[in-house]
Amino acid sequence: MKRPIFYAIVFLFTLNFACAQSLEEVTLDQAWKDKIQSLAPEKATFPAKKKNILVFSLHTGFNHWVIPHTEEMLKIVGEKSGTFSVTGSKDIAEFEAKNLKKYDAVILNNTCSIGDHRNLFWDKLKENTAVDSATSMKKALELEANLLRYVEKGGGLLVVHGGVTTLNNSWDFSRLLGASFDYHPKQQPIQVRLEDPKHPLVQAFPAEGFNHVDEPYFYKNAYAELDFKPLLYFNNSEIESQRKGQELTEGKTYVAWIRPEGKGKVMYISPSHNAQSFENPDLLQFYLDGMQYVAGDVECDETPLKK
Repeated sequence: MKRPIFYAIVFLFTLNFACAQSLEEVTLDQAWKDKIQSLAPEKATFPAKKKNILVFSLHTGFNHWVIPHTEEMLKIVGEKSGTFSVTGSKDIAEFEAKNLKKYDAVILNNTCSIGDHRNLFWDKLKENTAVDSATSMKKALELEANLLRYVEKGGGLLVVHGGVTTLNNSWDFSRLLGASFDYHPKQQPIQVRLEDPKHPLVQAFPAEGFNHVDEPYFYKNAYAELDFKPLLYFNNSEIESQRKGQELTEGKTYVAWIRPEGKGKVMYISPSHNAQSFENPDLLQFYLDGMQYVAGDVECDETPLKK
């Protein structure tokens, strides 16, 4: 199918669901896996030796139904291309320093936190009522420090969609990632656009970008510093149901970006809340290219927006 026809079909499909605000959940069965397998890239864009990636999929807050689909998608695109061996886990023990050393990169897959602390590690640790709160928080901060040190020393970090809330009240994590979560309006068709069509990490997409149904995320904290290289964005004027009194009618909000941190690499990808978006082969290629970036396989422009 030619690209213009394909994207016209996708656009009409998304419009059908605009009023519903959300898409119907997709069954994660063999048929869906086979479909993603058929659409996934045959090979990696950038030369690389096979590396190990951890896909961490624990959530204590909002449960994105797409979590298992995202993990399966990442396994398929990593392993079909022969580029990555992908391990899935929900065990926070993976963030012990000795365990992080097993991986070239870590992916936080919709790892939403909850509660006043907005700290995924604390949320999980406090489930053990035999341990006092002070001890649990000390351990949570240790695990966060392990992750920051891991990236600083050369590890990769890719954060997917709701994973931005993992440690949402932490300024250290916000600066590492480039943002904290503020809010999102209803799900709606979003025209995702390319910040720089010549950047090697967006070559999977046509010049006009792509349209899909998603949650348009808005950000706070370190996002205002713009200490990252943007890749994808939406126009604020095109987003409906923004927070009253804070409507943005001009400018853009970024939905994917990269940034170096010490010897490591960090990337954020907001698309997508829905498994239907992964049926776009261009987005699958973008994820594979992103995995290669955080694993250290890609030399590219990382110049941040901030001056």
